[in-house]
Amino acid sequence: MTGLTFDTGALIALERRKLRMRQVLERAQERDQVITVPADVVAEWWCGPTDLRKAILDSVDVEPLTLRLAQIPGEAMAVVPGATLVDAIVMASAASRGDIIYSSDLHDLERLRRIFPSVRILGT
Repeated sequence: MTGLTFDTGALIALERRKLRMRQVLERAQERDQVITVPADVVAEWWCGPTDLRKAILDSVDVEPLTLRLAQIPGEAMAVVPGATLVDAIVMASAASRGDIIYSSDLHDLERLRRIFPSVRILGT
């Protein structure tokens, strides 16, 4: 079964209790689907502890930034002008597992698909 990768927009949608993302999270949990959040996404999203933020983090696997996970996005950013580091890491992370990404930033991630063509991106 394909896993899921959440970007910053997906975490924000969960924090704002958006119905679509709550349903995605619940469906993934029912199916024992792994939800991965790269650590850099947490850094971009986190602005202090709350019960809801802690619950969101408890429901996902936070992926540490490894050397290889740092190199691949760097190479992608060299090829795709204007790509951001967080977006490139999210794409590389998802591509390494064949995950589907949930994001509110479809346009920027779509530009990186020429480097990561197998990654499927869905809106929050």
